[in-house]
Amino acid sequence: PHTDEGEAGSGGVGSVAGGRSVSAVTQVHLPPPAGLDQTRPDRAAMSRPLTDMERRKQISVRGLAGVENVTDIKKNFNRHLHFTLVKDRNVATTRDYYQALAHTVRDHLVGRWIRTQQYYYEKDPKRIYYLSLEFYMGRTLQNTMVNLGLQGACDEAIYQLGLDIEELEDIEEDAGLGNGGLGRLAACFLDSMATLGLAAYGYGIRYEFGIFNQKIANGWQIEEADDWLRFGNPWEKARPEYTIPVNFYGRVDYTPEGVKWVDTHVVLALPYDTPVPGYRNNTVNTMRLWSAKAPNEFKLDDFNVGGYIQAVLDRNLAENISRVLYPNDNFFEGKELRLKQEYFVVAATLQDIIRRFKSSKFGSRDPVRTTFEAFPDKVAIQLNDTHPALAIPELMRIFVDIEHLSWEKAWEITNRTCAYTNHTVLPEALERWPVHLFELLLPRHLSIIYEINRRHMENVARRYPGDNARLGRMSLIEEGDMKRINMAHLCIVGAHAVNGVARIHSEILKETVFKDFYEMEPSKFQNKTNGITPRRWLVLCNPGLADIIAEKIGEEYIVEMDELKKLLKFANDDAFIRAVANVKQENKLKFSVYLEKEYNVKINPSSMFDVQVKRIHEYKRQILNCLHIITFYNRIKREPNKKYTPRTIMIGGKAAPGYHMAKLIIRLITAIGEVVNNDPMVGDRLKVIYLENYRVSLAEKVIPASDLSEQISTAGTEASGTGNMKFMLNGALTIGTMDGANVEMAEEAGMDNFFIFGMRVKEVDAMDAVGYNAQSYYDRLPELKQAMDQISGGFFSPNDHGLFGEIVNMLMHHDRFKVFADYEDYIKCQDRVSALYMNPKEWTKMVIKNIATSGKFSSDRTIGEYARQIWGVEPSKHKIPPPSEPRE
Repeated sequence: PHTDEGEAGSGGVGSVAGGRSVSAVTQVHLPPPAGLDQTRPDRAAMSRPLTDMERRKQISVRGLAGVENVTDIKKNFNRHLHFTLVKDRNVATTRDYYQALAHTVRDHLVGRWIRTQQYYYEKDPKRIYYLSLEFYMGRTLQNTMVNLGLQGACDEAIYQLGLDIEELEDIEEDAGLGNGGLGRLAACFLDSMATLGLAAYGYGIRYEFGIFNQKIANGWQIEEADDWLRFGNPWEKARPEYTIPVNFYGRVDYTPEGVKWVDTHVVLALPYDTPVPGYRNNTVNTMRLWSAKAPNEFKLDDFNVGGYIQAVLDRNLAENISRVLYPNDNFFEGKELRLKQEYFVVAATLQDIIRRFKSSKFGSRDPVRTTFEAFPDKVAIQLNDTHPALAIPELMRIFVDIEHLSWEKAWEITNRTCAYTNHTVLPEALERWPVHLFELLLPRHLSIIYEINRRHMENVARRYPGDNARLGRMSLIEEGDMKRINMAHLCIVGAHAVNGVARIHSEILKETVFKDFYEMEPSKFQNKTNGITPRRWLVLCNPGLADIIAEKIGEEYIVEMDELKKLLKFANDDAFIRAVANVKQENKLKFSVYLEKEYNVKINPSSMFDVQVKRIHEYKRQILNCLHIITFYNRIKREPNKKYTPRTIMIGGKAAPGYHMAKLIIRLITAIGEVVNNDPMVGDRLKVIYLENYRVSLAEKVIPASDLSEQISTAGTEASGTGNMKFMLNGALTIGTMDGANVEMAEEAGMDNFFIFGMRVKEVDAMDAVGYNAQSYYDRLPELKQAMDQISGGFFSPNDHGLFGEIVNMLMHHDRFKVFADYEDYIKCQDRVSALYMNPKEWTKMVIKNIATSGKFSSDRTIGEYARQIWGVEPSKHKIPPPSEPRE
């Protein structure tokens, strides 16, 4: 028997950062809590002089790991190397060492995981089901160590084994089961739900291939398949005993016993469970991802003579359902395979939810729940956008066809159970499925949707007699060249709560997109401003900053991010200002080393790191950033002897493979870089870098090193944004429009501590009313004209002068996102940014004020609001007893 590692203080003193500090400069010296062994020599005293590499990740004093823990981890590491990986130290590769460490850390999850699920079975709390087609999880190893309080012990154990823990961590593949914000939000929410002690489950698809890997070749994006499971996934556990059948195709029979969906094709859904640990509260929730499997009878029941081999080969057709993530962000592609994916996850999940509902304890002696009266009191289903919207008709199908409830009862239960989160107002992103696809694939669901619509239309007609225009606008079925089902309308009608993801977004929903629905049922509409988990996005990715914050205000902020407000009183404290600046400089140096290793580019680490990382999309206006780069370049060329604030401008993000304009925008950025970076007159005053293959693990490296965060979408187009919050928390200042959560961030920090520019939503609307005229800006602004003439004249594409003609034509003649209208104000705002950066002390004061006011943007706050205002549950600080203690 050994001591348990999961207690907050068990790793010796357990540094906030899990014992990882960026440099000796940021080491923290706190007395150990009473009762801990205070005689252990500190790390520096027991080891030889440190190399630079070691100094950058030196274990801070609070991170000293208990001797028993370290011994134990080393023992288990060697056991896994031997028994799990079947290797010895002579033939083991770095990947083997990663796998051994992962299995060692995973062992510490298992007892808590089982204990948590037992606890839910006993207590029978209301369960929260977060349904999403994307979970952008990134890497799991370091996050697990942080949340279990194991980082100090693992660092020390791996060091004693003569290995480099950062090198091992870098071997893990990202779980890239998402495109961007929507998928990463789901991941942050899982972390917060576990940390808040909610009985929550994430349900999605186990894609064999996640978001593609991006390579830049000759300046263009090329896509490579993301074979993330190639070397196995130590964090998942297959659960074949919970396999569930899912039906497709077939036809509907109306019989005296009720409606039957018959002659269907069956695909099996095989669940894979991944543990989701809360922060040091011994809660471990489950993310269950479904994988598609053909049944063994597949295609063999027919009389296909000699078709056995072909029948077995055709199993792939069924199994393709979970093969690959659709790589579109904010764009709807109405493909049959995608509709299959959406129904697959919903059908498997709902059967699982109902199985768990029926078999859980019920505060009664009944072994089985026989009634669904209590269903909405025990189950909450949150739909992450409209992708899982089929949960509504599927739940109706189960209640009416299988459980034989009346339509009215079934609808009441469904409505009270489901809630819908909207993530975008862009019309091209709204899901509108052709009716003919439903007729083929899901005939029963089509008839259910028709009935939902019939009753809905009756309600609207009762409420607004004679208003036929309104009936047309509010119908779930859109008439036209092709009849379509509006999935957002289905969600609004079928859910008891509808929310946007930032205050301004939720207002836009009520005033425009869903205005009719809001007028009919105003109480249904809410706002839940997005948030990010401070565990991954501060403690894990920026241990140096986490440590100096803890030194000033303690560690409570990690689970109570509003505590960061206490930093405001240090905004003028010279020592703290210096410490914050030092951490940022260390992070920039470390990232510079990474860039020089990966991209062979020399970076000026004292330059401003100006960063825009997000999916490439016209509405996000990477092109506006490009115009600033060109303008800055032209100013240096015009007056080379003037003093300029040096910048390293980094842009990164993936373009959907079928989005031609987005791919051309990437080519423009790389083309500008080729010119700027090779101009000796510019020197190290301006560098442009395209960050290849931007993903969660790269975000964890670049965000802590950034000085300026670019959040420059046209007002009214970015629903929330969450990258913006990560930069704020990590000590970058923001240049941005009054869009999405930027509005609330500026409100929290104070407008004086934010670089806001550009049109507001009202002004954009006013311009739409009269018409946007790009030409007038081109004619009036000489610097804009020069930049555009360079792009169109081949200055950045000497071998193909017309290369960027489509971009020029779009900007001049049909730019939905009004880039030129914000250009002048953007440039002026950038000049103010440059001026402030020249005064490092004032800059850092503003940074501290931003960090101190970022508390609102914790996903813990967001999830607390969902829990109380939508799901009807109360977050709990209760700590489940660890596996080492007997159960209560």
